[in-house]
Amino acid sequence: MKRYGYGFICSAVLLVSVSPQLIAVPIMVSVTSKYYVVQSDSGGADTALLSQELETRFKLYNSLFHFKEEDIRVPLNVRAYTSKEDYDAYISKHLDKTCPGAVYMHYNQPERRELVIHRGSEEEARMLPHQAFIQYLRAFIPHPPSWIREGFAIYFSTLQFESGASRVPTETSPEKPRPESSGGLIYEENLAWLETVKNLGDKAPPLESIFLADMQGFPDHLQSVSWALVSFFKDSKKANYERILYECFMLLSRSAASPANAEAVFKHILTWISLETLDQDYREYMQGRKTFAELIIEGQQAYKDKDFKTAEAVFEQALQQRYTHYAPHYYLGLLAYDQKKYDKAETYYRSALQYGADPALVSYAQGINAASAGHNSEAIKFLEQAGTIAPVQYKEQTDLLIKRLR
Repeated sequence: MKRYGYGFICSAVLLVSVSPQLIAVPIMVSVTSKYYVVQSDSGGADTALLSQELETRFKLYNSLFHFKEEDIRVPLNVRAYTSKEDYDAYISKHLDKTCPGAVYMHYNQPERRELVIHRGSEEEARMLPHQAFIQYLRAFIPHPPSWIREGFAIYFSTLQFESGASRVPTETSPEKPRPESSGGLIYEENLAWLETVKNLGDKAPPLESIFLADMQGFPDHLQSVSWALVSFFKDSKKANYERILYECFMLLSRSAASPANAEAVFKHILTWISLETLDQDYREYMQGRKTFAELIIEGQQAYKDKDFKTAEAVFEQALQQRYTHYAPHYYLGLLAYDQKKYDKAETYYRSALQYGADPALVSYAQGINAASAGHNSEAIKFLEQAGTIAPVQYKEQTDLLIKRLR
């Protein structure tokens, strides 16, 4: 993925002038970029950063959908508040429900459409990627099929912007870059719905009902199965499903209602493959997907059975799914230690600590690792830490080991 440069026009705009005794009105800074007009009370630098993030997301989305950029005749409006009170007050003027983090409000008039963000909130990281995609999609196709809208919104909901990141998802296969990489967008596959979908079993709605939800009524679990269907088309690598998906994007009409778009897409899919074959391939794909928890259990069993090759492969898969979870780092550290790769083991242990592993457990492992590498003074330090942090579990063992090392 290439980096793109954008020129920003930044200006401070005071929305309303009122007496200080009445109400404090946030001073909004406005930044205009290629496709967006962003207003925020977070200051000029942060508003420009938010605008850069949205432009970067836009480019990535369009590298997949290939919509005609000249169809964007009205800038995409974004409004951000750092105060929850200001955010909620603005949302309540337009909606009768609360929307933590971010919400996209769609109207028939393009100039009224708006993405509203609670800047800096915990919910922003979860909701902004989801809602930003919907704003992008509906700027081109106001009424897309529900399964495409919801499925891709979830698919991209773990696409995070890091001002220091350098690796971004590719057009055909999102990488899972590590948090310490630098410059742009980083992607960790969203598998939050995988266990739910797999547990549906025979209760899962038929594929036809998902494709035609806008015509026949929305089935239960529409969001989760829409994500699963998008994941299948995008990542199954079987029978040209990804190519079929791209052709479906080209059939979406800017002027059509959702039922018409849904029907056009469904009919096109059936010209390439029967519904029975599609259903079979989809079920095989979902059955073959393993949740993070399943991978950890499988890896632990392989490690217990001393099948280290299988254990390493499984924990590597788990690491790709959730790089920021400590478990795969810790077990890969144990496996590196068993292979006498002590420096590599220490690196994994440090990562495990960084992502929340039990400090006493890891300190003990680091101590054993350092002792095996011949670094006695370092080993003593780690073992003393383990004994201090959790004396009931480790003090007796660490004292004996420290005595031998001295």
